[in-house]
Amino acid sequence: MAILGKSNKIPLGIYIHVPFCRSKCQYCDFYSLGGSREKGLTEDYLEAVCLHMKEAGALAPGYRVDTVYFGGGTPSFLGPEGLVQMLSALRRRFDLSPDAEITFEANPDSVNEKLLKRLKAEGFNRISLGVQTDDDQLLRKLGRPHNYRQAVQAVELARRVGFHNISLDLMYGLPGQSRSDWERTLTHVLELQPEHMSCYGLKVEEGTPLWEYKDAVNLPSDDMQADMYLSAVRILKEKGYAQYEISNFARRGLRSRHNLKYWTGGEYLGFGPAASSDFAGKRFTIAPDIHGYIDGVKNGGPVLSECQEIPQRERAGEYLMLRLRTSEGIEAQEYTKQYLLPFEPIEALLEEYRAQDLAAFDGVRWHLTPRGFLVSNSILVSLLEAQEKSTPLAKRR
Repeated sequence: MAILGKSNKIPLGIYIHVPFCRSKCQYCDFYSLGGSREKGLTEDYLEAVCLHMKEAGALAPGYRVDTVYFGGGTPSFLGPEGLVQMLSALRRRFDLSPDAEITFEANPDSVNEKLLKRLKAEGFNRISLGVQTDDDQLLRKLGRPHNYRQAVQAVELARRVGFHNISLDLMYGLPGQSRSDWERTLTHVLELQPEHMSCYGLKVEEGTPLWEYKDAVNLPSDDMQADMYLSAVRILKEKGYAQYEISNFARRGLRSRHNLKYWTGGEYLGFGPAASSDFAGKRFTIAPDIHGYIDGVKNGGPVLSECQEIPQRERAGEYLMLRLRTSEGIEAQEYTKQYLLPFEPIEALLEEYRAQDLAAFDGVRWHLTPRGFLVSNSILVSLLEAQEKSTPLAKRR
């Protein structure tokens, strides 16, 4: 159940997927269009998103938008005019909270003073920079369109313009990378003093260019990736960054409010091809097809690849899967009250995992430890199996 905000409206997150990039990275399996594109496609996309917001806004009078996230792709590659056009349309169609967190993703090569000043003046207050590594040779191998010096310059420029909430993305498990290499990279990048860090292990997905030659680039083993992850947890903690989700770390009070919606069951609406939504009890996803999206929005045709109401039992499973990604974890009374399922089968397993230093209990809530995060998939399989076998409390006699 959603918790009403101060205005007695339900908090709502907005995600806008910008599917344009200067070039496609070797490992990327997100829906995005790299390189040159047909004339007028960007303008048609912007028009479709703004029209889509008009339609959706009429369905959300009881909601107040408290987070906005422009992801991609590379949103900053649109330049300030495109991003401001979409944010202005959002303001017209939705009740946007004055203290909303408004984030845009950017690659360092697409950041300049004009962009940052305009976005800051229009209300953007958080920037997420895809740095990935401080090693220019590795950046080239990954197909990244920037070097590390550009990342440093982007952070320095954002500071001068007045951004006080900067998040940096890094990747570990890169070709030929050792644990000591990763630790040096993390320590070096932390000299930029970001407010937020996201650290992701490289996953080589089928269908990406890297998949075709993955066996020839000396990728670290799974055990080495695990060691790198635990090093990141340790170093970031030492530097004052609290881990609040498997891959995310923040200084006090600077967690990503938008991403927390995904992990804590908040409602959100997505715009643009491949964007997902969880709104008014339904989950739906837009097909990853920019031409189909533009045509569907403008002409009233179908744009969704899936849409379903989520049964209560499935929501209960999502509670376990998503909440256990976070440092706050799960709580017996919260679970039982919301889903009318017994917590005892879940707790019995968590006690076993606690004995293995994979889970912890603070007297109220259960959460996974960093080592538990490493094997969270297998832990969740066991918890979900136990949940599936449990009998709803309302049906007990």
